[in-house]
Amino acid sequence: MEVALILLAAGKGTRMQSDLPKVLHAVAHAPLLEHAMASGAALSPARTVVVAGHGADQVRTAVQAFDDEAQVVVQEEQLGTAHAVGQAREALAGFDGTAIVLYGDTPFVQTETLENMCAALETNDVVVLGFDAADPARYGRLVMQGDSLDRIVEYKDATDQERAITLCNSGVVACKSDLLFDLIDAVGNDNASEEYYLTDIIGIARERGLKATAVTCDEAETMGVNSRVDLAAADAAFQSRARAAMLEDGITLMAPETVYFARDTYIGRDTVIEPNVVFGPGVTIESGATIRAFSHLEGCHVARGGVIGPYARLRPGAELSEDVRIGNFVEVKNAQIAEGAKVNHLSYIGDATIGAKANIGAGTITCNYDGVMKHHTHIGANAFIGSNTMLVAPVHIGDGAMTGSGSVITSDVEADALALARAHQVEKPGMARKLLEMLKAKKAKQQRGS
Repeated sequence: MEVALILLAAGKGTRMQSDLPKVLHAVAHAPLLEHAMASGAALSPARTVVVAGHGADQVRTAVQAFDDEAQVVVQEEQLGTAHAVGQAREALAGFDGTAIVLYGDTPFVQTETLENMCAALETNDVVVLGFDAADPARYGRLVMQGDSLDRIVEYKDATDQERAITLCNSGVVACKSDLLFDLIDAVGNDNASEEYYLTDIIGIARERGLKATAVTCDEAETMGVNSRVDLAAADAAFQSRARAAMLEDGITLMAPETVYFARDTYIGRDTVIEPNVVFGPGVTIESGATIRAFSHLEGCHVARGGVIGPYARLRPGAELSEDVRIGNFVEVKNAQIAEGAKVNHLSYIGDATIGAKANIGAGTITCNYDGVMKHHTHIGANAFIGSNTMLVAPVHIGDGAMTGSGSVITSDVEADALALARAHQVEKPGMARKLLEMLKAKKAKQQRGS
C-alpha cells in the first residue's frame, strides 16, 4: 500500500528563545524537520505534506530545498494535534493509502520503525508508536489490553494509576488516510487544555469496534527538541551514533569524540580521519582517503587516495580526483583538481580547473573576483606554478608550463612555456644603513619635540 507522510511543524517553540521556527534549528548541519523528512523519505512516500504555522514561509523554503514535490499547508490557529493533522485533508484528497503522522521536532525516528508500523497496520486499523520511558514524566500514557491499545491518556488528564504506566506515547501514528480524517472529525476538545488531541482517535476507533495497537521503539528515537538544551542533547546523540556507525563501517577515527559529522556525510571504508575535523553538508569521501587534523569540509568530493590537510578548507564545488594532495592552510572552492595534482601550502584555489599532476607552489592565489564577477583559471596537466604566483583570472596556463615565483600572471601562458612577471631586482649598496640612520634621527627629533 502506498504511504503518505504528514509532518507537523507549526509550533513556534517559545522555549527556544528564537525568531527561527523551532523545526528549522539544526542538528548536524540540517534542520530538525529535514531529519524527520529523511526518515520518512526512505519509505518512498507517494505524497508528503508538511503542516506549518509560525514562520510558514521559512518552513516552506526549507521543505522545498529537501523535497520540491512536498506540499506545505498552513495551520493558522494552533488548536491541537488533531486539528493540525486535519489541515492535510485537502492535500491528501483522493489518496487511498497509509498516512503516517510525524513531528518536525522529533528527528530520530528510524525508517525501520516506520516499516514496523506499516506492517502492524496489516492487521490493525490504527497503529501508534510507543516507548518504555526511563522517566515517564509528563508523557501521554498508552493503556494496553494485551496486544490491543485501549486508549491514550494525556498526563494532565490521567489518574494516578494511569500515570504509573511507563509505556508512553511518541505521537507518531499510522492509519489508512480516509479513516484517519474520519476519526479526526469525531475528536472533541473537552479536556484540560481545550485542544483537539490526535490521541483521542484511539478511543473513538475502539468505540467503533476498530482495532488499534502500539509498536515500540527505543526511547532515543522519540527524542523531542523543545529548547536549546534539548537541541544540544540531540546533536550529541546524533554525533555519537554517526561516529559509531563510521567505525563499524571500517573508517578510522583517531579521536572519535572530536570529529563532527553532518546528516548527509558519506565516507568510504579505509579512510583515516584525524582529530578535530568538521564535516559540513554535502561531503563525500571515497575509500582510502586521509583527512588530517583541523580540516573543515563542506559541499565537496574527495576521491580515493586523497590527502587533505592538516588545517585545510574545502568549500562547496571542490571536486578532487584520485591521489590529490591538499596541504596545510589551503582553501579550495568551486574547483576541479585532477588526479595526482598537489596544492600543498598556504594557497587559495577558487573557480579553477587544475590538470593532472600539476604542482601548485606555496602562496599561490587564483584571483577570481573582480568585485562584481567571478572568473575562471585553468592550469594544465603537469604545470608547475611557482611560489607566491598571483593568477589573475580569466587566465589559461597550458600543459607543462611554468611560472616564476612571485609572478603576477595576467595573460594566458602557452604549453611548456616559462612565464615571468615581476620587476627586476634593484640593489643600492649602503642604502639600508643610511635609511635606518635617517629614521632613527627622525624618531629622536619627534621625541625631543614632545
